[in-house]
Amino acid sequence: MGMLSTDQRAFAERAESVAAEFADDAYTWDGDPPWANLRRLAEEGLYCPSIDEAYGGQGRSDVAALLLTEAVGRECPDTGWFTYMQSVVGPRAIDLFGSEAVKEAYLPDVTAGESFVSIAISEPAAGSDVASMTTEVTEEGGQLVCNGEKTWVGGVPFGDAAVTWVRFPEGLGSVVIPYDDPGVEIEEVYTNMAGYAQTHFTIDDVVVPESHVLTRGEDAFKEQLVALNWERLGSSVLTVAWAEAALELALAYASEREQFGHPIGDFQGIEWKLAEMYRQVETAAALVYQAAAGAAGHGQPPSRLQTSTAKLHCSRMVEAVVSEAVQIVGARAYQQGHPLEYLYRLARGRRIAAGTDEMQLNTVARALKDDGLPAVSER
Repeated sequence: MGMLSTDQRAFAERAESVAAEFADDAYTWDGDPPWANLRRLAEEGLYCPSIDEAYGGQGRSDVAALLLTEAVGRECPDTGWFTYMQSVVGPRAIDLFGSEAVKEAYLPDVTAGESFVSIAISEPAAGSDVASMTTEVTEEGGQLVCNGEKTWVGGVPFGDAAVTWVRFPEGLGSVVIPYDDPGVEIEEVYTNMAGYAQTHFTIDDVVVPESHVLTRGEDAFKEQLVALNWERLGSSVLTVAWAEAALELALAYASEREQFGHPIGDFQGIEWKLAEMYRQVETAAALVYQAAAGAAGHGQPPSRLQTSTAKLHCSRMVEAVVSEAVQIVGARAYQQGHPLEYLYRLARGRRIAAGTDEMQLNTVARALKDDGLPAVSER
């Protein structure tokens, strides 16, 4: 990738070297956290690279987090998901907006590969329509008290806390809610298509210390919304990694499997499939890193237009590429337990998680109507 700096390339090469160690255990985690892999990344000074050095990160840019997620997710899809979630989602919000006390309470264990912090946004009656959420924080007797419920939250069974989006009297904001608070009740744990747990929990009169308030007030929450663009790029690059894994599996099978006296990869029909899959993967990667490079170059988070375009394209791309890989491998890939069967189930979730396809289409259209096409100088 010609757009990487010398330092970024060196970081990516180190990430690839360590990630190669995860190949033998890939596709075996069955919903369990790959703690050993996460600790290995931490030992090598790679894990959570964009988190502040004071809390165990490397203080690098968010681009490094994208590079790590791609390198790791290509070898082990599960470790890639954890890398994404802890590099650019919940813990990153704490790093960006949290008090010294809340950073010290949660980030060192996360960056050591020993803990997990979730993000809790959706509610039973509020998914994409974030403005309709009812989980609220009110002031009672000089304290902040939270009540409400959240659902589809990932990582709760093995996590310590959630960055929780709430409604303050003056508008939306976010706080950190620990799971071990007596007022947090696990109502139901669902198992999604990929075998991961997603949890519905209620929050009943949980006292929120001022130190656990991340964003409050219109301007502060707008900053968090803008920072969320990095999460969407993280989700996008994760799909690139999974698509690359699928393409590699398809390439290997096509070169080994013989029919009619020839490897099936020699037939033009299969060659065209492989070429088309690569075109889609590379187009997706270019969208992600172009958005990330533009943000880094302008010293601000990625734009909503570029981010939503990348997220939309990548979420659709990975489903299509994995599906074609299944088609190439055939009946073997259609069996439970095959890596491509698992990748197919993982891939489908990306069109829902981190913002649905429909929400990304709305965002792209509104950005175009508001701002028009970007100028050449803005690339």
